[in-house]
Amino acid sequence: MADGGHYYNEHDDRTAPQQYRNRKGRGGNKGRSYDRSRRDRPRGGHPGGFGGPGPRSRLDDPDGDVTMSDNSQDNSSQNRFNPYSRPFRKGGDGRFDRDRRGRGGGGGGGNRGGNFRGADRGGGVGKTRSGWYKVTIPHGKKYDKKWILTALQNICSVTYTPVQYHVDHNRAHFYVDDSSAANALHRCSHKITDTDGYKVEVHVNPSNPPSFLLTDLKPEHLEHLKQCMAKRFDGSQQSLDLNNIRTDPDLASQNIEVTLNRKSNMEAVIKIIQENIPELTCLNMSNNRIHKLDELSELVTKVPNLKTLNLSHNELKSDRELDKVKGLKLVELWLNRNPLCDFFKDQPSYISAVRQRFPRLLKLDGNDLPPPIGFDVETPTTIPPCKGSCFGSDEIKALILRFLQQYYSIYDSGDRQPLLDAYHDGASLSLTTPYSTQNPSRSSLGEYHKDTRNLKRIKDSTVRFRLLKHTRLNVVAFLNELPKTQHDIASFTVDVNTYTNMLLSFTVSGVFKEVVVDGKSRESTMAFSRVFITVPAGGSGLCIVNDQMFIRMATTEEIRRAFVAPAPTPSSSPVPTLTAPQQEMLTAFSLKSGMNLEWSQKCLQDNGWDFNTAAQVFTKLKTEGKIPDVAFIK
Repeated sequence: MADGGHYYNEHDDRTAPQQYRNRKGRGGNKGRSYDRSRRDRPRGGHPGGFGGPGPRSRLDDPDGDVTMSDNSQDNSSQNRFNPYSRPFRKGGDGRFDRDRRGRGGGGGGGNRGGNFRGADRGGGVGKTRSGWYKVTIPHGKKYDKKWILTALQNICSVTYTPVQYHVDHNRAHFYVDDSSAANALHRCSHKITDTDGYKVEVHVNPSNPPSFLLTDLKPEHLEHLKQCMAKRFDGSQQSLDLNNIRTDPDLASQNIEVTLNRKSNMEAVIKIIQENIPELTCLNMSNNRIHKLDELSELVTKVPNLKTLNLSHNELKSDRELDKVKGLKLVELWLNRNPLCDFFKDQPSYISAVRQRFPRLLKLDGNDLPPPIGFDVETPTTIPPCKGSCFGSDEIKALILRFLQQYYSIYDSGDRQPLLDAYHDGASLSLTTPYSTQNPSRSSLGEYHKDTRNLKRIKDSTVRFRLLKHTRLNVVAFLNELPKTQHDIASFTVDVNTYTNMLLSFTVSGVFKEVVVDGKSRESTMAFSRVFITVPAGGSGLCIVNDQMFIRMATTEEIRRAFVAPAPTPSSSPVPTLTAPQQEMLTAFSLKSGMNLEWSQKCLQDNGWDFNTAAQVFTKLKTEGKIPDVAFIK
């Protein structure tokens, strides 16, 4: 029962305090007259009933939002309906709803802590002459439509089809036209628990048919509408002006009201456009009280040439509505005088939000926009394959690869304390993970997310500073706290950003997996990208002054290619004791292939010390780019 956008039965499973439960005739209707003969009748099956009209009785409810018993029948007893009396009367009173609306009666029942829940507890849902039932979910606005409908269907004993699902204030509504489905949905109340731990209430009440069924345009009306649209069409500009069409004189003279915020009316208009002017390029729908763009999504496929769309002076409340039509290749859009325009802090934010949906937009609300920046690609284009690492010179390449081999052999060893020698005394390190609105603790990135310094997520400057690790002691101490890992050296890609005699900056990207205490790898494979800024150290070494680490989940392709050929375990003596013929073969293979002794030995061992077979495998893998650069460091 609605009153100014509120339901008396929306109480989150709470009942009114005891001192308010028996007050009579409260509110603005305190002195309202009603049938004294009905007032003096006993109400309910026991004494102690409410003395005045109940809260529901004082309001007109066209949807009949009241509790009805399974046993309610038309033309039965004339007694007043009492939803709180126990036991329930057999036979019921089929006319109580009409009586309540016509004479203002209501309330009733004993003072047993009753509450105003509509059809929430006793019995089921009564018959209705229209055959339609309205399902109401208090606080349903906070639930995703797909989630709540799926959850209800999963526990509902009768398959049903929800009709005209919509949100009104804080409630969600839809209709069903089957009494068995209505009763089954009624029994679903308080059987679903949402993510906040609350039980979901489901109220089912007899109703008039949904509004769109009552407002369908008749065939003769459609013909008048078609003629009206023809007058408003400018063939030279391929433009259709439907501004304020509901007040069009031609339609008004025929007593035809076309309201474009009604589903059936909008669908009729789009169908006429599709069948008669599919080449339309400009459409004006301003001043039509449009608050949803669900039906307009059909324009994407049915009017593919549409370039200009005017939706100004309507009732669009959220820019998310634009997602439904973002497939349109608009160059001009009008949205001014819609509530959604008031939710942006400034003009650039407004423009950015709109251009995210329509990247080719050149005009917004009549104002020219700067030219869009993007790839104007009409046909599918294959992106060139990755070029791999870029070092700049062989000297830098050897320096970086030697550094990475030493760094990650320690990083993956289980004891990262020796990395102290790799960092400068005043070194800094920051860790970042992708920005996400979902709960990161449920993903494999949970261990890293708590220390992320993603600037889109961390707004507080004090927290930003705290998450930045300063000095090599703090840096290495932080690295020791991160999960143990195993990196796929063969997946590494290196790009040199800056190189001078006093500074070398490079980015290394690749994949890794975490290793638990027992030595087994986790299922998830992660990807990383690290920017090292280094300075010369010693004779031919590097010392890190800044380390920026970015970690994300690996893509499907990265997972497929990861750890296909595991790198050999680094050792201080890469060439174990071999027979004289094997030592001679190893030396010859290393010279011919260019690989170091460690990787040459691995190739020969994997091929049974058959020189020719190993050479063929090496040639094939090198051609495919599957041999990492570290294999050629001597």
